Amino acid sequence: MASLANVEHRNQEATCYVGNLDPSVSDDLLVELFTQIGRVNSVHMPKDKLTGLHSGYGFVEFLDVTDADYAIQIMSMVKLFSRPMRVSKSSLDKKTGSGSLDVGANLFIGNLDPADVDEKLLYDTFSAFGTIIKPPKIMRDDMTNQSKGFGFVAFDAFEASDLATECMHNQYLCNRQITVQYAFKKVSTTGESNDMVAEGGRGPAGGPEKDG
Repeated sequence: MASLANVEHRNQEATCYVGNLDPSVSDDLLVELFTQIGRVNSVHMPKDKLTGLHSGYGFVEFLDVTDADYAIQIMSMVKLFSRPMRVSKSSLDKKTGSGSLDVGANLFIGNLDPADVDEKLLYDTFSAFGTIIKPPKIMRDDMTNQSKGFGFVAFDAFEASDLATECMHNQYLCNRQITVQYAFKKVSTTGESNDMVAEGGRGPAGGPEKDG
């Protein structure tokens, strides 16, 4: 697990997402492979705490942005252990100004492990895809503060949330297959602004939500 400081200092523009990896692929192998493209600064493969196994994807940070762009062109769909790799930019190429943020780039993250997944882990995992505009929010029980197994992550642009959804939906996080989909504000007569539901009009428990 990369520390929060490491993630914040990662050059997102020079970082590639590498997916569809065989279980036998290691950090060292990714370094060896992508060093052929350019100078690699770091490799991060999120791993399960108990088994130590990665979840089939990782992030390769180059020292130079042009090397990252070249890696996407050259390495995407190259077979590694008979599995074609998916290589894409881990962050959006064009930045939006602070006055033109996409207000709807909010993701619902479901089926989270209540014991192991916290807000920091969500930040560590999803910040690789773009700029997160506010701390991730995990819904918790008011009395016990125990996680309810779902939360929300808000990006500054749809390019980032689209990429995060494409790459992380049905991936494993702490040995659980998570769901990632768009979240929308639920129309509420109480005026609560933080009440959100998953795309398709369904709440976290899978029950239908009414828009009032």
